[in-house]
Amino acid sequence: MKNKWLRLLLVLPLLGVISQANAQETISNATTFYIVSGFVLIVAILVLVVTVVILQVLKAIINKEIAEKAAEAGEPIVEEESWWKKVLTKANDAVPIEKEEEIVLDHNYDGIRELDNHLPPWWKWMFYASIVFAVVYMAIYHVFGTMPLQTEEYQAEMAVAEEARLARLADQPLSDIDETNVQFVEDEAALIEGQKIFNRNCAACHKEDGGGGIGPNLTDQYWIHGGSIQDVFLTIKQGVPDKGMIAWKDMLTPDQMQNVSSYILTMQGTTPAVPKEPQGELYVPEPDSGEVIEGDTTQVASDSTQLALETN
Repeated sequence: MKNKWLRLLLVLPLLGVISQANAQETISNATTFYIVSGFVLIVAILVLVVTVVILQVLKAIINKEIAEKAAEAGEPIVEEESWWKKVLTKANDAVPIEKEEEIVLDHNYDGIRELDNHLPPWWKWMFYASIVFAVVYMAIYHVFGTMPLQTEEYQAEMAVAEEARLARLADQPLSDIDETNVQFVEDEAALIEGQKIFNRNCAACHKEDGGGGIGPNLTDQYWIHGGSIQDVFLTIKQGVPDKGMIAWKDMLTPDQMQNVSSYILTMQGTTPAVPKEPQGELYVPEPDSGEVIEGDTTQVASDSTQLALETN
């Protein structure tokens, strides 16, 4: 059982490194250095702990055999102070209780006497080590520039992410859809894709049923930036930075923005659980525009499409 847990402890850090490497295909050299260093440190600590345990077990076995032989020979057993106890004694350098009278100060607080104990050596060792670490850190990061600062790491990660984004967009087919020629799509598969994009990126502010939260209600006929398919597409594309909405043109393709814009318009006339009060101005689409009109029996999003969206 102990061996099983030991193997598990040794494997877990490696699994963490592998999962992180798989989650981020392009990872900076600095991050790799930290991961490898942490893994090596954990393995070293585990090896040290295992070594100490093995040595203690061996010592206990040897002491037991010595005690049995001494008992058979009738010789007295003189227990030698263990190396660990010697280390603790040296690290603490505490004054024995029988010698505390030598370090008692003249202070007397209602019968409570004060001892002139010094700082333990282990504390001073850590303090000196922190000074050495600070000097090395200053030299590496701020003097010689061997390792990047956090700002530089951030900029490098953003550059890698930008390259990955451009590569991803390059693999996708080009589309000439923009706010001047975008059309409301009736295809069920496109609307379902738009729903998935909405739930993944927009529901945090508008809620999955479109009732609004941080963002406005999308189920009524009041719009802040216009309610036509062109207006919705342009709002998604450029975002509303002053209201906290980012521009999605760098993360969604034109086809994806068209699909999610169309899905948003299918929410017109639905009843969310907790609808937010109307915001903006009333928008009434032209009867021949092909857009969704609340209460109109000629609504573009058919009942079958709506049922498919609700069940997904």
